[in-house]
Amino acid sequence: MQIGTAANASGVSAKMIRHYEAIGLIANGTRRGNGYRDYDEHDVHELRFIRSARDLGFSLAEIRALLDLWRDRSRNSRDVHKLAARHLFEIDRRIIELQSIAATLRDLIEACHADARPECPILIGLSGPCPGHDYDRGA
Repeated sequence: MQIGTAANASGVSAKMIRHYEAIGLIANGTRRGNGYRDYDEHDVHELRFIRSARDLGFSLAEIRALLDLWRDRSRNSRDVHKLAARHLFEIDRRIIELQSIAATLRDLIEACHADARPECPILIGLSGPCPGHDYDRGA
């Protein structure tokens, strides 16, 4: 099948398929006599694997490692588990960080009067303390 058909079947755009080939994540599609790339069901299956991994937030480096493990039938499942657990740890860490950011923004938004006055706790909070500046007077 041509790249457009493979893209539709896998949910990965033709542009990303070319990119994955260029960086060696997947093998280049076999070239036909007319120069078009040709993809088979195995290629589409790999592309779906990549798509699923991307949807779960794995980086390209992690996906490369997962593909290597997936292709290696003599792999140890503990290697896959370790990689996935490390990824989950990072997701949990980012969630905590984002929750902290959201709490800070929530506090700043609640402190803002959202009226015609020039004083804005959001801008003050973003700028941090500035020596010699009286925020109450706008100086």
